[in-house]
Amino acid sequence: MEVKLYVGNLTYSTTEDELRTMFAQAGTVASVALIKDRDTGQSKGFAFVEMSSQAEAQKGITLFNGKPLNGRDLTVNMARPREERGGFGGSRDGFGGSRGGFGDSRGGGGKHRR
Repeated sequence: MEVKLYVGNLTYSTTEDELRTMFAQAGTVASVALIKDRDTGQSKGFAFVEMSSQAEAQKGITLFNGKPLNGRDLTVNMARPREERGGFGGSRDGFGGSRGGFGDSRGGGGKHRR
């Protein structure tokens, strides 16, 4: 079973190949995904590295968490599942939020003030 690691505090110049080579010291690297800004294509400074087993993932954390890469100390831990984002306005049900949707703090209860 593959286990995904979060790798943070990367320099913008860090490459997927560098991460693959580095984490290969801990075991079999199934995949590397360097997260980039969709508009600029520039790295966002973090990546996800998928290791082939729980033991290899734990070894990757032990070997590399807090260790320097390109002059910065890495943050390496188990990746958490992605949280779902709401629809418009950023609320869970897709209504409301801080922009005056239904039942917000500026009018409440779905009534519209005139």
